[in-house]
Amino acid sequence: MSIADAKKKAQEKMDNAVKALAEELKKVRTGRAQVSMLDNIRVNYYGSLSPLSQVAAISTPDAKSFLIAPWEVSILKEIEQSIVKSDLGMAPMNDGKVIRLKVPDLTEERRKDLAKQVKKIAEDSRVSIRMARRDANEEIKKAGKDKVASEDEVKRAETEVQKLTDDYIKKVDQIADEKEKSILTV
Repeated sequence: MSIADAKKKAQEKMDNAVKALAEELKKVRTGRAQVSMLDNIRVNYYGSLSPLSQVAAISTPDAKSFLIAPWEVSILKEIEQSIVKSDLGMAPMNDGKVIRLKVPDLTEERRKDLAKQVKKIAEDSRVSIRMARRDANEEIKKAGKDKVASEDEVKRAETEVQKLTDDYIKKVDQIADEKEKSILTV
C-alpha cells in the first residue's frame, strides 16, 4: 500500500467516525421534539414490524410535541401500543384520528446524565479517529521499511496524518460541544 493510499484510507475512516458520531447524537434526547427521536419505534403492521415513519406522517407542530397521523386509521391502536412499549417516556394521547406526544421537560439531573452520555459518545469517536491514525502510521512505516518511500516521505506523511487527526478531533469536539449546549440549555 502506498503512502497516499494509507492517508486516503485514514481520512475515510475518520470521516466515517464523524458521521457515526452525528448519527449517535441524533438519538440523544434534548428538550426539543425531533423526528429522529422516534426512529427506533417499530409498529406491528399486518404482521410485520415496520418503522413508525413508514406507517404514519410524523410532524412537530411545536418544539415540545409530536403529531403522528397514520396512513390508515385502523393501525392507530398499534402505533399507540408501540409508543407505550418503547422507552421514550412519553404518553400518547389518541383522539381517534391522530396521536399527540408531549416531550416532557428534562430535569437538571437528567440533563447532566445526557451530557455525560454525549461525552462518552464523543470519546468513542475520538478513539476511532486515533485508531485510523495508528493504522495509517503503520502502513506508512511499512512503506518506509519496504523501501517504497524515503525517510523524508515517511516523516512528512506521518506529520500530515497527525494534522488530519487533529482536524477531525476538533470536528468531534465541536459537534459534541454543540449537542451538550443544546441539552444543558433550559
